[in-house]
Amino acid sequence: MFDVSTRTHFSSGHHLRNYPGNCEKPHGHNWKIEVTVRATKLDELGMAIDFRTVKNALKEIVDDLDHRDLNEHPAFLNKNPSSENIAVHIFESLQKLLTTDRYRPYSVTVHETDNCGVTYRAD
Repeated sequence: MFDVSTRTHFSSGHHLRNYPGNCEKPHGHNWKIEVTVRATKLDELGMAIDFRTVKNALKEIVDDLDHRDLNEHPAFLNKNPSSENIAVHIFESLQKLLTTDRYRPYSVTVHETDNCGVTYRAD
């Protein structure tokens, strides 16, 4: 197995509906994202997946989240834009773009601060 990872970031605002604390109020984060794609074998060039392919797919997803109120994004109209739900959204979006017989998304990690983050894997 080969695990290929890349990182990016985006900025956006959100609030957690019905949260018993400060996070119920609108606030923003500079989200840090790391995605890992797992490949079962290498291609004819000796690559699991081209970094550029992973980065371009991730950019397409993150550009849709950047500089907006996540509570107004279609993916979060009926659920809180928590770090957990953001990780699932990115993972499921990547599945549509990066799933072949040789590779597929393995994990998405979302950090809302330097010290707090969550990783989602569909095992």
